Amino acid sequence: MAFSTATGYGNLPNGNFSSVIYSKKVQLALRKSTTVGDITNSEYFGEIAAQGDTVRIIKEPEISVQAYSRGTTILPQDLDDEDFSLVIDKSNYFAFKVDDIEEAHSHVNFMDLATDRAAYRLADQYDQEVLAYMSGYAQTALHGTAAAVNTTVNGTVAVSTAGTDELLASMKIDATDFGLNDGGAANAGEAIPVKPRLPGATAIATTDVTPLRLIARMSRLLDQQQVDKSDRWLVMDPVFHEVLMDEDSRLMINDYAEGNNAGGGIRNGLQATKLHGFNIYVSSNLPQVGTGPAVSASALQATNFGVVVAGHSSAVATAEQINKTETYRDTDSFADIVRGMHLYGRKILRPEAITTARYCTAAGV
Repeated sequence: MAFSTATGYGNLPNGNFSSVIYSKKVQLALRKSTTVGDITNSEYFGEIAAQGDTVRIIKEPEISVQAYSRGTTILPQDLDDEDFSLVIDKSNYFAFKVDDIEEAHSHVNFMDLATDRAAYRLADQYDQEVLAYMSGYAQTALHGTAAAVNTTVNGTVAVSTAGTDELLASMKIDATDFGLNDGGAANAGEAIPVKPRLPGATAIATTDVTPLRLIARMSRLLDQQQVDKSDRWLVMDPVFHEVLMDEDSRLMINDYAEGNNAGGGIRNGLQATKLHGFNIYVSSNLPQVGTGPAVSASALQATNFGVVVAGHSSAVATAEQINKTETYRDTDSFADIVRGMHLYGRKILRPEAITTARYCTAAGV
């Protein structure tokens, strides 16, 4: 009983007149937006869904152009049939049971609630793992923010010059790309201190970089690789999004963003289209190293930073082979068991169409 009782009062002492009522409305846990389905290429899904766990993808052969003069002997070149592999090698599952007695006496449908939550957790883990892979990082535990550099190649690399993270070094942006140096022996790999140029300001310190300047650099790198202007995307974390909003909040409002959603609303983390040619997504599933990007320090950061990633929809392929949920009777008790499995693969097809940037917030942000 929630009501207090005066000392010596003895009427209905056990408080049974005030019953406890359990609401049939359940407070649902908060859910993160997922983005991988919007930014990856799923055209190989049909080839691998029915059978097999590997797709060998043949690359377009390179053709040499030669100068020609009258009488020149034409020497046809041999075509190359180079290929690489997309392997279905990632799998996750869930399983829980609901006793018949619990099901009969419960005032809410726990099986439906738990199944819905389990499906979300599978989808969230998929989003976390694939976003980490695209950014060059790997999880150390399920549902954990990726914080370790990826050193495992899925199948074979799409480009021979790619590293063990399957990305190109020339497409990774760090402090040295903006000429930043804090006096250390080497600054390669250290995070870019990002700071907004606040309304009314004409400039910021030369030791900092505005979020728009960083996004423009990512766009330029893709331009230099002849990546199509259409279907470009950029995924940022909430910290980078906040700094970008401080730069000029109008950039993230559909009334101002070019090619806006025409009132379609935000979906799957999509914030605006277009900004420097990118569809902008915000996700909490991007990699973070150390204490993450929300660190203000005078020295360049090599151990505490976040990662933003940008690219083209053709850059990464994803394919699901099994994504199912089923219910069966428990042989050891009077209960139903619900279980589900998700089996998938992902592959960086065009590392030249992905660019990443390590960043942290500059001092004073």
